[in-house]
Amino acid sequence: MTLSHDVVGDGPALVLLHSGVCDRQMWDAQWLPLIDAGYRVVRCDFRGFGGTPAPDRSHSDPEDVLALLNSLGIGQAALVGSSYGGYVALEVAAQWPDRVNTLALLCAGLPGHEPSAELNALGEREEALIEAGDVAGATELMVETWLGPDADESAREAVRRMQRHAFEVQMSAAEEFERIEAEVDLAAIQAPCLAVSGAHDLADFRQIAVRLPDLLANAKHLELPWAGHLPSLERPSVVTDLLIGFLKESVPVS
Repeated sequence: MTLSHDVVGDGPALVLLHSGVCDRQMWDAQWLPLIDAGYRVVRCDFRGFGGTPAPDRSHSDPEDVLALLNSLGIGQAALVGSSYGGYVALEVAAQWPDRVNTLALLCAGLPGHEPSAELNALGEREEALIEAGDVAGATELMVETWLGPDADESAREAVRRMQRHAFEVQMSAAEEFERIEAEVDLAAIQAPCLAVSGAHDLADFRQIAVRLPDLLANAKHLELPWAGHLPSLERPSVVTDLLIGFLKESVPVS
């Protein structure tokens, strides 16, 4: 199955990978500026999000991303990942390091990270609400948890809409299929990496961003004092400028 996606622009390839509470529309504010900056920009929906159907078999999100790159004739790309999208970006870069030239990770997850009691409790609350049929309540829990204090109502409504749609798509599936987990060696990643954290985010993701410079060969950490878990939605123009500045250091455009 080919992931639902958009691709526009010329120049070096840049792939945007969404968080687990959003879909590819979370990049609306960055989409045109990144194209205008000289990149060929791709954004996709993982299985069960946005325009991509729920899985009908066990699947691997990194393999889906690789298949998309292959279908578009992209040999090497920069990956920008938010939260779960950052987790997937790390998996892609570790398994196929020659296909990734740069990583920009916004409050990313980390393969092998042991969730804190706080994060586990959040997952249990979400699951309990879904099992009780309270999709609206589960959606609001996600909106309130993952957006920081700078998020305006338009950002909250966007996450509300994307998360509610993802719940509906995933709940409508006849069967739930597992995600295939691969063993990855992060030491294989040689691409330069910017690991961004938000001061108002859950501790897990702040700790991951701090750890990444020790785990990767060429990574640096930046904490945004104003940000929650989804900074690209909370202060879109600030994050757009941050991404373009970092990308142009490692993936210059002609």
